Amino acid sequence: MRRVCVFCGSAAGARPEYAQEAEALGRAIAARGLGLVFGGGAVGLMGIVSRAALAAGAEVTGIIPHGLVMREAGNRDLPDLRVVASMHERKAMMAEMSDGFVVLPGGYGTLEEAVEALTWLQLGIHRKGVAFVDTLGFWSRQMDMLDHMVAEGFLKQEMRRMAMLAANGESALDALAAFAAPDVPRWLMPGEA
Repeated sequence: MRRVCVFCGSAAGARPEYAQEAEALGRAIAARGLGLVFGGGAVGLMGIVSRAALAAGAEVTGIIPHGLVMREAGNRDLPDLRVVASMHERKAMMAEMSDGFVVLPGGYGTLEEAVEALTWLQLGIHRKGVAFVDTLGFWSRQMDMLDHMVAEGFLKQEMRRMAMLAANGESALDALAAFAAPDVPRWLMPGEA
């Protein structure tokens, strides 16, 4: 693993533990000699994790759609900020540049990015792990929903296991390092997603 993509909120959340975990993850990424790929924003958990990783010496790449540069206060101080045309291009570039995904707390965008990464894994588009950092139990209810999908016959158990739950950023990075993708047929070719 050379680079990890972090999906997270453009808000810092209601409790300080979210920001503390984002900062710790940024430092852990750098300490392991990994690069960080993220959504390019200077605000919220995105800004916190990227500043921590950069300050600790990691290579940091931000990818942000043109329309969000001003709205999300795109981090123009990054040595590598890539401005793209659309959210679709952003997500495709983030996936292409990274070797695994860590999901910190966030809102709709964070959830959508994580579910898309899991869907692409299920379809064989990529073979990269997805680890959710369960700060203050943030993702536990989502995991319950995935279990419900299995129980109701909409998700296979082997695919459910691909959504890994980690207690903290260090554990998430460990999970990604040990990840072995399921042997699934490739349903789509790159560019067809």
